[in-house]
Amino acid sequence: MLNTLALIFIAIGLFFMVVGAVGLIRLPDFYTRAHASGKCDTLGEGMMLVGFILFEGMTLIAVKLLLLVIFIFITSPTAVHSLVNVAHSRNIAPWKKGEERQ
Repeated sequence: MLNTLALIFIAIGLFFMVVGAVGLIRLPDFYTRAHASGKCDTLGEGMMLVGFILFEGMTLIAVKLLLLVIFIFITSPTAVHSLVNVAHSRNIAPWKKGEERQ
């Protein structure tokens, strides 16, 4: 039962990682691409690591994986925010409907 739940978490995480990659390719500008990749990668990696924790059981490795989840959930959104903030300060204009994609 626990292994099945772990596989479900891993599959959901893999789904979000694939959606983030597709969003990175398909979306029109830097801001939307950063949003898609930041959100989907953070959630996808977190879900996959939670699945690995469930699959591993209560060991020292599971504690290390939990610390990695916490680290990713703090640093990934912070890094995306920093990149978008720099792009905004450099006057990179967001895409508007009707414009050509960048």
